Amino acid sequence: MMTGSVRQDDFGSPEQRMPEWDGDNVHDRASGEADSPGELLGVDPAELDDEDLIREMQSLHRTRLDTLRHASDSALANHLRRTAELETEYLARHPGREVDPHRLRDA
Repeated sequence: MMTGSVRQDDFGSPEQRMPEWDGDNVHDRASGEADSPGELLGVDPAELDDEDLIREMQSLHRTRLDTLRHASDSALANHLRRTAELETEYLARHPGREVDPHRLRDA
């Protein structure tokens, strides 16, 4: 038997906790504050060569579970944002990426 969530707050999932992103600043929905304008949020993924892009994605994926379980909400939000940026750049560079047939499900 499956039970429902016992969460009582307004921001249940990590995606719901993700701060609003306006391209320049991260706005925390819980506090209503923005990070300082000069705060480094990572190198623009478009500026990374393929090797660096892969290395950055590997690092984020390696730390994903620990960040999800133990990091602050702002650290998790930054992790989610950075992962989305890097993966979006990867997919833009490799739209015809090779798909392993063993990873496909029967239709």
